[in-house]
Amino acid sequence: MTFSFPEPDNYRRTLTTIGAIVLIASVTLYLALPVVALFFRTTPELFISSLCDPAVTSALWLSLSTSVISLGIVILVGTPFAYVHSRNTYPGKIIVDTLIDLPLVLPPAVAGMALLVLYGRVGLVGRYLDMFGITLAFTTLAVIMAQIFVASPFYLRQAKSLFEQLDPSYEKTARTLGASPLRIFMTITLPLTAGGLVSGAVMTFGRALGEFGATIMFAGNLPGVTQTMPLSVYVGMQGNFNIGLTISILLVIISFTIMIAVRFLAGREGRHA
Repeated sequence: MTFSFPEPDNYRRTLTTIGAIVLIASVTLYLALPVVALFFRTTPELFISSLCDPAVTSALWLSLSTSVISLGIVILVGTPFAYVHSRNTYPGKIIVDTLIDLPLVLPPAVAGMALLVLYGRVGLVGRYLDMFGITLAFTTLAVIMAQIFVASPFYLRQAKSLFEQLDPSYEKTARTLGASPLRIFMTITLPLTAGGLVSGAVMTFGRALGEFGATIMFAGNLPGVTQTMPLSVYVGMQGNFNIGLTISILLVIISFTIMIAVRFLAGREGRHA
């Protein structure tokens, strides 16, 4: 009786392939199974009936409306800021870059505490606003402020990177033809970076929609006023579990859709480039 053994190269290649499959499957399952488990914990009938609950509709509407407003403010202010910042060199620019990125690594609860200390009723700025009857903390406006604080870096970093990578020869050519800086920005710079800016905006919207820590610290958890979807999930875990589960599934669906949109936009931008 004779035995045949695989060639050394084929043997190593087989082990490498098996190891790669096990590694990819392990990481993917570890990340995917908790999310998939949410969908097996409920039924379509229970999910649909929970969607009609006032707590769900209120949290959904509040989250979507505040996230849209936050995104609009970030785009309107962040786009010209990122362009000016990327096109100019000035003292302290590295500090500005660091401050832009800081909310990405700052614990959300710390971000909420910082906002409260500054804009709270007895805060450094809030105490003076309170003299004029202006209250920011624990209002819907506080939700928007918290979302902007934690989500804006996603857009600012993307916009700054796009403007830095853009070939300035296009703008120089338009300038020699007599185009104004505003016209150059609107007709050349923005169209050439639109795909990447939209991708950054989508990520910013997703981050604002999922904000929890800074919101609960600075805006509180008032139903119909500051109770967004993530906060409603937290409340649901302490009371109505089905409500928390339904909102969790909604957030998963929205987040997955956002990531697919970002992948699609990035792929289309890459093919276009």
